[in-house]
Amino acid sequence: MAGLHCLVTGATGYIGGRLVPELLDAGHRVRCLARSPERLRDHPWAGRAEVVRGDVTDAASVAGALRGIDVAYYLVHALGTGPRFEERDRSAALIFAREARAAGVRRIVYLGGLTPTDVPARALSPHLRSRAEVGGILLASGVPTTVLRAAVIIGSGSASFEMLRYLTERLPVMVTPSWVGTRIQPVAVRDVLRYLVGSAAMPPDVSRAFDIGGPDVVTYEEMMRRYAAVARLPRRLILRVPMLTPRLSSHWIGLVTPVPRGLARPLAESLRHEVVCDEHDIAAYVPDPPGAPIGFDEALALALQRVREAQVATRWSSASVPGAPSDPLPTDPDWAGGSLYTDERELTVEASRAALWQVVEGIGGENGWYSFPLAWAVRGWLDRLVGGVGIRRGRRDATRLRVGDSLDFWRVEEIEPGRLLRLRAEMRLPGLAWLELHATDTPADPGSGPAPRARYRQRALFHPHGLLGHLYWWSVSPFHAVVFGGMARNIARAAERSQAASGAGPGGEVPGDSRRP
Repeated sequence: MAGLHCLVTGATGYIGGRLVPELLDAGHRVRCLARSPERLRDHPWAGRAEVVRGDVTDAASVAGALRGIDVAYYLVHALGTGPRFEERDRSAALIFAREARAAGVRRIVYLGGLTPTDVPARALSPHLRSRAEVGGILLASGVPTTVLRAAVIIGSGSASFEMLRYLTERLPVMVTPSWVGTRIQPVAVRDVLRYLVGSAAMPPDVSRAFDIGGPDVVTYEEMMRRYAAVARLPRRLILRVPMLTPRLSSHWIGLVTPVPRGLARPLAESLRHEVVCDEHDIAAYVPDPPGAPIGFDEALALALQRVREAQVATRWSSASVPGAPSDPLPTDPDWAGGSLYTDERELTVEASRAALWQVVEGIGGENGWYSFPLAWAVRGWLDRLVGGVGIRRGRRDATRLRVGDSLDFWRVEEIEPGRLLRLRAEMRLPGLAWLELHATDTPADPGSGPAPRARYRQRALFHPHGLLGHLYWWSVSPFHAVVFGGMARNIARAAERSQAASGAGPGGEVPGDSRRP
């Protein structure tokens, strides 16, 4: 059924960001509900979808977003946001269910978690219990509802895939908890998207949950061994240690993978339960094409290919939201929030603005931060120890950035191609922090001979929270000359080396300028 009007919540997240273009390509109209609509601005599909500002915990904004909607996709959850995430999930689902019924929505589609049928709800992990509760709330809404229940989703950028990938690649010998022997039925992200899109056309008399999974039932240990084989790594030695609890496992996962402890713990707790599909009834409504569902090894190969080709459309870290929407920005007049510390550096660069911008937009990830690598690594490790995201999240794309991208322990808050990159800190801090990198042209001086090509300006900004925030700034400021000063100098030198290697003339087109005036 083409031409439906669909609402997608969670469009800034991993699944939502991939679902929107699939719905558009299927001929549907799409509206996205997002707390920060600007984070969707640079997505390739942004000009084809309507984006409205709102929050699933705010009934008024949910009601407005659902107006005129045929099919509403509920793809949000509070996992990793703190110990009370179950309450937040419950409250948001009740609001959404009530407003969807009031708006006359024809169908709700929800992606939940696969839960074992022989385990009582009270014995489930909080993550799985909350997913099951949300599904039940939506099914009881009075609106025909499709609940798709999936276990581990395998796709480039998914939290489950990156956890599997880093554990296997970094640890040739692994001491593992007992849950690595639990049976799981993983599913490829391509199949998940196919089921989500197909669910929009289900008959109105269908309102139920469906198990979705791939053709393979494996243990987590087997998943690691098969990943090693697909990635052409030496065979891994895996030793089980029963006393590793989910809490200890989450610390272990946090130390080895980019997945922070707050997200690793509920994932590890969920792996205690056997999650295998009891049925494949979804095929009666969303028929499987030839070669589907995709097998585990093929799903791994497809995900690895995307990673190697830097074609990762969305990542698990896409869903993280820094700070609160009410937090003032460093561009606000007279700094609406009070005290603001700054560290500013400015250099002339003997290179074109295009060469300078190429270095700026390529910062972080494998390229690093152009100064004192040990200091950045230590800061990342300290952040991980206190439950932060650390510095190992890397980049979604090796060369291009867009608003909303996670970048190590920063988030891209603003980007003006060729001119400005503003990053907002997501590490644990007693305040709010930003890092701005500017590239500008330098006008020629008629009396000075050949003119410098570009000007590089760098600003670190910090808005302290309380006395601890002020003490933090003054404790780290003695290191700024090394860290931020070295960063500015090395970025300038990298641009000059790039200019010299390319043999370009004094002009040079700035990459990306055509994307925005």
